[in-house]
Amino acid sequence: MFSKILIANRGEIAVRIIRACREMGIATVAIYSEADKNAMHVHLADESYCVGGSRVADSYLNIPAILTVAIESGAQAIHPGYGLLSENAKFASLCEQCNINFIGPTSTMIAMLGDKDNARKTMRAAGVPVTPGTDIIEDVELAKQEAEKIGFPLLIKARLGGGGKGIRRVDSLEEFEDAFVSASAEAQAAFGDGACYLEKLIFPVKHIEMQLLCDKYDNIICLGERECSVQRNNQKMIEESPSPALDEKTRKQMMIAAVKAAKAVNYVNAGTVEFLLDKDNNFYFMEMNTRLQVEHGVTEMVTGLDIVQWQIRIAAGARLTRTQDSVFIHGNVIECRINAENPDKNFRPSCGKIKRLHTPGGSFVRFDTALYQDYTVPPYYDSMIGKLIVQARTRAEAIRKMKMALSELTIDGIDINRDLLAEILSDEQFVSGEYTTDFMREFEERRNNTIL
Repeated sequence: MFSKILIANRGEIAVRIIRACREMGIATVAIYSEADKNAMHVHLADESYCVGGSRVADSYLNIPAILTVAIESGAQAIHPGYGLLSENAKFASLCEQCNINFIGPTSTMIAMLGDKDNARKTMRAAGVPVTPGTDIIEDVELAKQEAEKIGFPLLIKARLGGGGKGIRRVDSLEEFEDAFVSASAEAQAAFGDGACYLEKLIFPVKHIEMQLLCDKYDNIICLGERECSVQRNNQKMIEESPSPALDEKTRKQMMIAAVKAAKAVNYVNAGTVEFLLDKDNNFYFMEMNTRLQVEHGVTEMVTGLDIVQWQIRIAAGARLTRTQDSVFIHGNVIECRINAENPDKNFRPSCGKIKRLHTPGGSFVRFDTALYQDYTVPPYYDSMIGKLIVQARTRAEAIRKMKMALSELTIDGIDINRDLLAEILSDEQFVSGEYTTDFMREFEERRNNTIL
């Protein structure tokens, strides 16, 4: 087992990883930007080092500085968390070259699955259902011809990246050229690769993902699903498990497909296979995330397994001690992402000093955050400042518990999206469980009409 791990991240996920390491008796090394010198993860870690200026590019993406700290501090492994460098194949490769364990899959695996076109081909060959579409198309005129064959509406999707960048919905041929050029340019700017492919837009759909743990000895367990269909601009807002949409037959088929996807690429460590589920219970592979998911806590609560600790064990060469038959789902879990933003002002990001902080408590209530009283939320980073997670015996009870927990959450000094989340939880469509990825668009239309 490792004796010292560097956490190449910030905020709540850095705190989460440090706590996991402490429970395992592992020393931790934190990195931080100039803006984060007073951040919680800096104070919790055994050692902390500044790696650059306030901007992400100058600090948390500063690969030479991060690797220098890892080597000089004697860290044997690096945990990248999520976002930032977590799916950066170059960073993982450099860790390997420096004889530092990257807690995640290999650089080759990250590159293979990060190329969404290649991933689609691999899954298709493995017998995993894939959304109808094309391979990479570089010529816009050829792309138009293929678009007409597929039919509208469709999606233009970048080969690399995530977070909704390089994706365009196109409803007609007249819109296609501008959308194709725009998606390609955005992908080029964000990921250094403007290559795109076309995919049939299947709607209405649900976004459901399967969590996997895979060790180095070909053992794989699936920890069930997370329903992630409440999204705005391709960013998840609320997740739950189990999904209210899946019957046992479809759930089992989707779990088998997820395991098949991992076996097709000899995957190792924690990974998530994302699927689209249509109204007829047909599901299609969307992508495989080669990292810890933001919403991993949902699965941890519903299964009782610590995914972060298992990531570390697997990276250190341990075997999975659980079999698929020993994985049980306990009750219902819901997670709300708490963002520093104002939904009534076009989701304008918010920053500033926390003047008053009260976090909800009670049995089976978890709040993952890096906030503390008098902490100043900086303006340079992602707006998510916490994840509120609750567990109950039934979905109806979990919704009530989450609404109660949100009502107790107090974060004064900045704007947060708490009240919007409470509104969503009371919405008839959400309560029914029949919501799809179009939910937020329809919800905001209803909400705006009510306000007017």
